[in-house]
Amino acid sequence: MKDFKKYYTIPVEPEQLYNALINPATIELWTGEKAIMSEEPGSEFSLWDDSIVGKNLEFEKGKKIVQEWYFGDEQEAASIVTIKFHEHKQGTSLEVRQSNIPDEAFEEIAEGWDDVYVGSLLEFYSGE
Repeated sequence: MKDFKKYYTIPVEPEQLYNALINPATIELWTGEKAIMSEEPGSEFSLWDDSIVGKNLEFEKGKKIVQEWYFGDEQEAASIVTIKFHEHKQGTSLEVRQSNIPDEAFEEIAEGWDDVYVGSLLEFYSGE
């Protein structure tokens, strides 16, 4: 199992970015796919039409989201994703940590954070 940690700069205020990650209607705007999301700890979520599914564990408005991402039945330890929002002179420094990624899925997950998840947010907010 491997862990992933990376910082991204998104040109929008932390509170606005936080809302973009918890509001299903906004998620659908930046992903282009159906999303199921709630700010309720213990609720299940689905992004990119079930490409990413899991359980919401913790929320700190405008500061932090903690989720468990599912990789299938064979996983022994939960893959925990912690997203923190830090003020930055160019908007938000988005800190992403994901633990317990299966070795065989690590490269795909890391590329997914860069190209799809954060890539879609950057495209949405900067028009790139």
